[in-house]
Amino acid sequence: MFSGGRMYLFRIPEGEEFVSYMHEFLKKEGIETGIVNAIGTLKNPKVGYFLEEDERYKIIELKGTYEIASLLGNVSLKDWKPFLHAHVVLGDSEGNAFGGHLLEGEVLVAEVFVLELKGKRLERNVIEKGLTLWPIEE
Repeated sequence: MFSGGRMYLFRIPEGEEFVSYMHEFLKKEGIETGIVNAIGTLKNPKVGYFLEEDERYKIIELKGTYEIASLLGNVSLKDWKPFLHAHVVLGDSEGNAFGGHLLEGEVLVAEVFVLELKGKRLERNVIEKGLTLWPIEE
């Protein structure tokens, strides 16, 4: 069971790499479990699509500038450090959408909401099909 903790609403500075900035922010604030939402714009993002049969992510490199139509993610511990697991839908100037697991992207604009969750420690420590997952609670 989890309850709401601290809430954060902030902008990531232009030029920062989104995922690494978030990992540093989570570590600095001591956030081990939470929910993340964001909107904004990324340059040259990389997204991953999980190939089940190969048990690995296919990396899709997008060139140019893309709107973050939606970014939803969660925070838990992986290797004893805060880990952002975020999925994103990105739109280009023609309205085409691309989506997947956000691997990286240079921020043009990023407005981020983080809700810390308090409760039992949530760790990614179960390896299945090449993924590091949360345990299933019975």
